[in-house]
Amino acid sequence: MDQSSPLSGSVIMSTSMLKASTGFAALCAAWIGLHELASACGFLYVAREEAYAAKADARLFNNSSKVVLTRSGIDTTMTVAGDYHGDLKEFAVVIPVPTFIERKQIGIVDMKTIDRLDDTTAPRLVEYYDTNPCLRDTGAAGALLGAGRPVMAGAAPPKAGYHGVTVEANYDVGEYDVYILSATESDGLGHWLRDNGYRIPQGAEPILASYIKQNMRFFVAKVNLDRMQLLANQYLRPLQVRFATPKFMLPLRLGTINANRPQDLIVYALSDVGRVETTNYRTVKMPSHTDVPLFVKNDFGNFYKAVFEQAVKRQKMRAVFVEYAQSLESCASTSRTPWMSCPLTAEQWVELGARWIAGGSGPVEPRIFVTRLHVRYDAASFPEDLMFMPTSDHDHFSSTYIVRHPWTGAASCPEADRYLAQLQKRMQKQASNLATLTGWSPQDIAARMQEPGSAAK
Repeated sequence: MDQSSPLSGSVIMSTSMLKASTGFAALCAAWIGLHELASACGFLYVAREEAYAAKADARLFNNSSKVVLTRSGIDTTMTVAGDYHGDLKEFAVVIPVPTFIERKQIGIVDMKTIDRLDDTTAPRLVEYYDTNPCLRDTGAAGALLGAGRPVMAGAAPPKAGYHGVTVEANYDVGEYDVYILSATESDGLGHWLRDNGYRIPQGAEPILASYIKQNMRFFVAKVNLDRMQLLANQYLRPLQVRFATPKFMLPLRLGTINANRPQDLIVYALSDVGRVETTNYRTVKMPSHTDVPLFVKNDFGNFYKAVFEQAVKRQKMRAVFVEYAQSLESCASTSRTPWMSCPLTAEQWVELGARWIAGGSGPVEPRIFVTRLHVRYDAASFPEDLMFMPTSDHDHFSSTYIVRHPWTGAASCPEADRYLAQLQKRMQKQASNLATLTGWSPQDIAARMQEPGSAAK
């Protein structure tokens, strides 16, 4: 698995980001880096409980960004997270925002909170184990494929005004120096950024102009190395900004300017209404709950990347994909879906912007609906920023794939003969499923299924 996790954000590059970044050219904001199920085979039985064998977190994808976008009414909270590898004196981020931002609207979030959210919502591989077919209890409902209770197994200050640009405010926020800018002309903003050490790629002015026409401000944050040293931080913590706006959107286009290849963006959308989807692009659920060959267990990272790439190809890179959707009320709730990992604490939900649950009272626990959206984009396929809306859909969905361990012990009975015949059909179906999901060749899949351990416990 590739462990490089670029910063979230639509990216504008600055002084040596192109050299130091590991691919930070994506996001909703403008990261200016000065530095990147059960089958129909009724004779296969489950003995042991289901367990998660692997998961595909956001670090799986290169050039990826992570954004938590929380929405209640018109109140919006945007949290951008990244894992920047490079010289910190050459890092900064610029985010178009709809209103003037006061200091109380800016915060720092613990990266562990976002990691927990990523872990909760990540696509997963689930495994089952077949029992001795000779011990089947034909009257027991638990003898059917897919039975068993799922459990988790255990992851120098900028100038105050220049070329029509005004620094409306500046704040100290943890290890960051934050400036709130307004501008009246795009080339003036471009000049200001260049004169203050940012490398603006060719073609940025028209996109900046579109945000200026919408009367948007620009949130600029740079790392203050002295304060970071005093705070003894070993990594950049996620930045958060809160504002009220009737437009539920995520700026995307700045991230396409300097990108020499498509970017991945993962949005964790939190809502008090229901599942979140995009309104100006198709929202499509990822393939899910499909049986695949056993060898996928040890290669789940490459498997899921191939599944996602194939889904993007089918949609001609013009869709936003749902990887997870679920209502999460409480970590201690006895009614929560058993195959979910334990959700975040109430304090962590509030930290991410779900403030409607704080101080709540009454018999009904406030709802937090989480939608994980994944989009691969470039300038040609996604010429507009992402526009969102919460829906009334409360159905659970997760990108889940299934491997089944065959019974390999002694078995001598008529049921065992029937089991072995059905097992061959099952493995053929798994190979066909895998080829469809990934685009891998049937010959390569057949060869890998013959490898030692590919069909055994």
